Amino acid sequence: MRGPVSEVFLAFLKLGLTSFGGPVAHLGYFREEFVARRKWLDEAAYADLVALCQFLPGPASSQTGMGIGLMRAGWPGMVAAFLAFTAPSAVALMLFAYGLEAWGGGLDAGWLTGLKTVAVAVVAQAVWGMAKTLCPDAPRASVAVAAAILVLVWPGFEGQIAAILAGAVAGLVLAFGNDAKDGGAAIVVPVGRVVAIAALVLFLALLFGLPVVTEAGIGGHGLALFDAFYRAGALVFGGGHVVLPLLESQVVEPGWVDRESFLAGYGAAQAVPGPLFTFAAYLGMVEQGGAGGAPGGWTSALLCLGAIFLPSFLLVPAALPFWSALRGRKGARHALAGVNAAVVGLLLAALYDPVFTGAVHGPADAALALAAFLLLAVWRWPPWLVVLLSAGAGAGLAALTT
Repeated sequence: MRGPVSEVFLAFLKLGLTSFGGPVAHLGYFREEFVARRKWLDEAAYADLVALCQFLPGPASSQTGMGIGLMRAGWPGMVAAFLAFTAPSAVALMLFAYGLEAWGGGLDAGWLTGLKTVAVAVVAQAVWGMAKTLCPDAPRASVAVAAAILVLVWPGFEGQIAAILAGAVAGLVLAFGNDAKDGGAAIVVPVGRVVAIAALVLFLALLFGLPVVTEAGIGGHGLALFDAFYRAGALVFGGGHVVLPLLESQVVEPGWVDRESFLAGYGAAQAVPGPLFTFAAYLGMVEQGGAGGAPGGWTSALLCLGAIFLPSFLLVPAALPFWSALRGRKGARHALAGVNAAVVGLLLAALYDPVFTGAVHGPADAALALAAFLLLAVWRWPPWLVVLLSAGAGAGLAALTT
């Protein structure tokens, strides 16, 4: 049933302001709001939409929101859902980056050390939770470890893509996952197959064309920045924390963002509601790849934010009309199970480098990371509270040692 765009915007704005806890929690909030309370779609349609967004690269919760907005109010509804759900965390992280530049007093401050250290606990929790779900047997656990080793010995973007492709091949060869056909109902969306194919062609053209153009020196730093974040949004499977190694290879290795700033912003991103992909807005604010080495500012922040979410804007309408047929194929399910296992390996490698190596420099840092992990994984404290406590603990430890 169609509804007004304003209704979609206000519903998602409320969620954008209150949805703490990461993508899994976001999907629970969406179900409660749009299936149980508003009844915009039924359980079968919601389950089918979530399954599609887990299958696609990119942020699963944001893509689910885009799909709900598209089904409720067409293309304007998709845009409204994205803007309302994304804007609160994006603005908060841009303001954090601005304050860091204006009043941070250097990246050796104790509270920034706390933010970097809590990132260790957050990523460790993500690895642990994803491994239990996506690597439930020895073959898939082996794929995860092999992917981690591959990325550690072949660092950078190419090694990560190779690990994902190898995981897909392993999934096909070893027939990972459940052969039982999922029984969700087909999704009805206001997107024709011609438009869907056009969106897919544009997605692929940008994915393969942008690197060629930037390597030729066309477009300058702005286009190179757009290309880096577009590829991060287009090639990360699992969303959320899994984007960390891709972004690190895209912005830290070229020297656009230093590792200290990267980890401090990643820690701060845990304290805001909404999608973790809005970390791109922070990186755009602090990146220094342009002329003169000045911070990118608001323009770069919006460019990076738009670039990392653009693949989702193209993939969701491209895939929705074909999803029912695709998800019935055993090969697609096996390959996806292998990709998911490889994704755990990517995150495991990222837990070591850059997260652990960049944040833990002594016993006090290790103790703080362990305490934060205990609060998150065992006591189930909300991430935003653990982030604030870690920042305060870091400041306290710095004061005691000076």
